Amino acid sequence: MNESPPPTSTAVARHAGVSRATVSYVLNGLAAGRVSAATQEKVRAAAEELGYVPHAGARSLRSGRSGLVLIAVPADTVPAFGPLFAGFVAAFQAELQAYGLTGVLHGAGAGGSPQAAARAWAELRPAAVIATLGAPLDEASVELLKRSGTAAVVAYGPPPAPGAHGITMDQEEVGAVAAAHLLAGGRRRIGVVVPVERGLEMFSAPRLRGVRAAAAASPGAHVEPVELAYTEESAAELAARWRELDLDAVFAYNDEYAMLLMRALQDAGYDIPGDVAVVGADDLLLGRLLRPRLTSVRIELPAAAEVAALVDRLIREPETPPAVHRRARVRIEARESSRPAAE
Repeated sequence: MNESPPPTSTAVARHAGVSRATVSYVLNGLAAGRVSAATQEKVRAAAEELGYVPHAGARSLRSGRSGLVLIAVPADTVPAFGPLFAGFVAAFQAELQAYGLTGVLHGAGAGGSPQAAARAWAELRPAAVIATLGAPLDEASVELLKRSGTAAVVAYGPPPAPGAHGITMDQEEVGAVAAAHLLAGGRRRIGVVVPVERGLEMFSAPRLRGVRAAAAASPGAHVEPVELAYTEESAAELAARWRELDLDAVFAYNDEYAMLLMRALQDAGYDIPGDVAVVGADDLLLGRLLRPRLTSVRIELPAAAEVAALVDRLIREPETPPAVHRRARVRIEARESSRPAAE
């Protein structure tokens, strides 16, 4: 049985009694001031009746770019990102819809060069690229994207490459804030969890540097990096070595690793916070439901609606000079898991 060919814009125009140009204006969102409301309704009704959907690829060829906003994340690290980033991406995609844009999570190839990644992105003719959390980006790749028709290139997290806009987050500050809290509570032997999962070193390394910088200003303070995989077995093995490590506090990278390690330490007979003070990061709700409640570094990301509005503006105003538009803010949320040693 032969399937009938898909309906065309010509068929829609004939069915509605209008020109193909009118169909194009209406279905591509360009009808304002050109086509009456009644005619717009007639065209939409004809398209719906015939089952016609505009071809995104053809529209991209005509305009030089699509309505896509690529949210670029290194493919091999996507599973390692926690609820904070996942929640932002979901909200950001929803907010983009109000501007007629479609947010698509795109996994850049592992180990590829910035220009190779940029070429892969450019093939899709995106209106904007949001290079997040370690996605490769440099001056040459930014220029390549712009020459290919991408109106806005934004680095989300790391400092932006020349030519790109930025929404930045200071990972060293996250570690420094956690360490300052522990040191103020009388803790002097601080473990710092370094996840072994691939792709997280871009966060764990600067957070460790932040802890070390804070400890350097505190006489007698010692910082010990401790590796941890995101498994119960790895946490149990680390807890079994805790006595020989002789640590009275831990900044556990984020809340998920903190909860994993805290449970293992408790199972091994350690009192939290009497024997070991524990601090995480991201301030997840689940950490507040534990007992003792988890102290965490709260990272205030720019609101998804704010980022979507910025991206839409940069697409409409591509000559806007590159700048850092927002910086994430951090603060400690002190709870029972890190009470001062003297209490």
